[in-house]
Amino acid sequence: MNQTGDNTPKSSSKKTVAIIPARYASTRLPGKALIEINGKPMVCWVAERAQAARNVDRVIVATDSQEIVDAVSSRGIEVRLTDANHTSGTDRVAEVAATLPDAEIIVNVQGDEPLIAPETIEKAVDTMANEISVSGGAGIVTTCEPIESLDELLNFNLVKVVIDDEGNAVYFSRSPIPFPADATKRHGGGPEAALIAEPELFKIFRKHTGLYVYRRDVLLEFTRWPPAKLEMIEALEQLRALAHGVKIKVVEACSSSIGIDTAEDLELLKAQMAQTV
Repeated sequence: MNQTGDNTPKSSSKKTVAIIPARYASTRLPGKALIEINGKPMVCWVAERAQAARNVDRVIVATDSQEIVDAVSSRGIEVRLTDANHTSGTDRVAEVAATLPDAEIIVNVQGDEPLIAPETIEKAVDTMANEISVSGGAGIVTTCEPIESLDELLNFNLVKVVIDDEGNAVYFSRSPIPFPADATKRHGGGPEAALIAEPELFKIFRKHTGLYVYRRDVLLEFTRWPPAKLEMIEALEQLRALAHGVKIKVVEACSSSIGIDTAEDLELLKAQMAQTV
């Protein structure tokens, strides 16, 4: 099913399509895609942020809910009703991407990040366009942000990414990696003591944020692979790509974004938007 509003492409090529997965039955915050923020459903805030990115030609919300379809289409945003049995947002995105043979680049924008900066999307898409143009380039581009506190570093819900000298992801983990071995020896008591004594050590850590930009062929192949062993251990599907030798380029987000998973996150978002919107 395809319901299309006035979502005029910004160029005639339609080579870059942003797809926003929006599942109704969110575990920790049910129906969060439709939670109204300043009179507008959350997923519509996300779609408008993606539409504002200068190098995105088309934006589509992909959902399992007729209620979300109705809310999104009534605001002139393109939306597709997808299979209700998908186990991940990536699978939902891939279902829509499979119907877009003219799209070279697929952007997976999380439906619960209403403050994602259009500039961050633009930077990630530009990076992917460069990667496509070189032999052996990345199949996925994703984003990261600095880690600025011990609470963040030790929070297993915040995924950490280790990045090599060329800006490629080496590993993703819920644990605080890489381990600051020398500083820990200097201060004893584990990495927490080292970080308290030497706050500049926080510069070596990065938290992974949920924007993904795929080569379309890589995305479709990725969703056909079975889960990898490390993926299942860490509960992080991006480890499946690394297990299959896909290069993942990591770029710094242009500004911080808030993923809304809990009622507390929602209150934090509303407070922040009261100051910025």
